[in-house]
Amino acid sequence: MKIRERGITIGTLRPGKKNCITDIDGVMVGQVTLDYPLDDQYVCTGVTAVLPHGGNLFREKVPAACYVINGFGKTTGLVQMEELGVIESPIMLTNTFGVPAVTQGTLEYLLNITPEIGDTTGTVNIVTGECNDGYLNSIRTLPVKPEHAIAAIQNAKPDIVEEGAVGAGRGMVCFGYKGGVGASSRVITEDQSTTEYHIGCLVVSNFGNQDEFPFNKYGLSDIPSDTKDTPDGSIMIILATNAPVSDRQLKRLAKRCGIGLGRTGSHFSNGSGDIVIAFSTANKILHESSKIVETAHFIRDDHPIMNQLFQGAAEAAEEAILNSLSQAKTTKGRKGRVVEGLFS
Repeated sequence: MKIRERGITIGTLRPGKKNCITDIDGVMVGQVTLDYPLDDQYVCTGVTAVLPHGGNLFREKVPAACYVINGFGKTTGLVQMEELGVIESPIMLTNTFGVPAVTQGTLEYLLNITPEIGDTTGTVNIVTGECNDGYLNSIRTLPVKPEHAIAAIQNAKPDIVEEGAVGAGRGMVCFGYKGGVGASSRVITEDQSTTEYHIGCLVVSNFGNQDEFPFNKYGLSDIPSDTKDTPDGSIMIILATNAPVSDRQLKRLAKRCGIGLGRTGSHFSNGSGDIVIAFSTANKILHESSKIVETAHFIRDDHPIMNQLFQGAAEAAEEAILNSLSQAKTTKGRKGRVVEGLFS
């Protein structure tokens, strides 16, 4: 059950039809969840893949940017994304020690469908992000394999995303409760022209302590929970829009996700990897072109609709985090540990 179905409304902008990142046409999400005992250990983890469109992302890139709120994280691909302002691979999310395997699997997938990579053209920049799910998941066993990344990509659909303790969110803990995957969206309307854009967000939430969560703000009772000896935690935030914005403007949008994160009670802990990756589907950049000049249209920075996009980014991020908590059910993991769902 999403947080709105529990009578909690976030912000004033209208959510999209799915209230999900897949409200942006073309965006697809795929997930693989791993949950099983392994000798005296327990596997409780997974992979989530976000595809900006269903075509070949290397051949048809999209504008992108990243914003590091707090940099205690282990990612791949952000340096080149920052330099060139494009994404050319699926955005992959997993646990901390799963980053190498997921990156390898994504590379294998892209090499298979794009034979020119590393042969007649350059290499490919793969974007992988992570959170540490070691409280519930026997992370040292390295259960995530390259084939799980490939399966997550191949499973990707434009449907409503399954949320909670699934995919990369299977083993995550948020504010001492079960965290995981959450999503939300907002509709942005320009009154004079009736132009309508969407902005969507997907998170993997794995941060905070129970005493940081603003129960009263959301009209919730303080639900007792055992104190858990978890790391400071992290959050990966993926922001998507069909608004025609540049990579520079996407970074400005990404920064506003920090507002939504802060509204839920986070203060960006020292050991927290809080990272936003943002992209727009409005303009595609061909990998090969004979053109000297690339032409694209962008919203003016001083147009009022930019402020709505900023608002939408903040609201969607906050609601996506709450949806991850609302949808996640009580989960068992290694060493007999149990993390209660906020509502279960």
